[in-house]
Amino acid sequence: MARFVVRRLMVMVALLFAISLVTFLLFIVVLPGNDQAAVIAGRLANPAEVHLISVKYGFDKPVWVQYVKTMANIFDGTAYSYQSGFNVLSQIEAGFPTTLSLALGAGIIWLLTSIVVGTLAAIKAGRYTDRILTVLSMIGVSMPVFFLGAVLIYFLGYKAGIIPISGYVDLTQNPVQWLWHLLAPWFTLSVLFIGIYSRILRSTILDTINEDFVRTAKAKGLSERQVLIRHTLRNSLVPIISLWGLDLAQVIGGGAILTESVYNLHGIGYLVYQSVTRLDTVTLLSVVMLTALAVVVIGALTEILYAFLDPRIRLQ
Repeated sequence: MARFVVRRLMVMVALLFAISLVTFLLFIVVLPGNDQAAVIAGRLANPAEVHLISVKYGFDKPVWVQYVKTMANIFDGTAYSYQSGFNVLSQIEAGFPTTLSLALGAGIIWLLTSIVVGTLAAIKAGRYTDRILTVLSMIGVSMPVFFLGAVLIYFLGYKAGIIPISGYVDLTQNPVQWLWHLLAPWFTLSVLFIGIYSRILRSTILDTINEDFVRTAKAKGLSERQVLIRHTLRNSLVPIISLWGLDLAQVIGGGAILTESVYNLHGIGYLVYQSVTRLDTVTLLSVVMLTALAVVVIGALTEILYAFLDPRIRLQ
């Protein structure tokens, strides 16, 4: 088991290094028109001013020197945005509570709803109920986040006045308003994941039903409900839970950029949106690396947990 953990940790470090290197080269070297010195100096700057800024911030150094310095600044919290002059970590910390509230609420909604919808579709496989749920799932997967958000804001916000149009209220200030302002964003962010997760769970349940241990449970005289909950659903939820953890980490790391932009929620996703419009590569690199770190760590912990529960995985 110890050797398996060490191997997975080594893979995690190598993967983070590869992500950081590819992302850095993409933003700094490959991306056209991304002359950071020229961007900072402005359109009216002359070549001499651009050169001075390039020397000041180290843009004239070799690429590998810039890479090491940038990554060191990101992970020790001393990275500053060249455009705004603010500390990047402080900006991420300021938007983190908003994004965390959005991600956790939506994550719980899409996980629980997917379990109900996917289980019901599997139980009623091939019947009218299954067909209706399949159509609704496909609609959810095909519905763009920005379109659904705009529809809810227009009809439930402007027209009916039921939901707040935009903004965020901190949980510690007013829990009721916090909940009220996040209902529509939660629903908007959850629809896509509900459609995906419910279809995956349906297929997994239908495959698990035919396993030997399920037939053995039925042969022992257990009721259909006991077999479903204790054996079929319990085993079918393993890939769903692991997928949920990775998606939740991705959403917290800025994956809700469209939802936050539509509802004017100043979280990490909104910070990414502003950084893209300003071509703020330092902020973008910081968010990408923190997201990658969260996803890779959660993935590695999941594999280690699987290996602990199932010794067969250690031998693969």
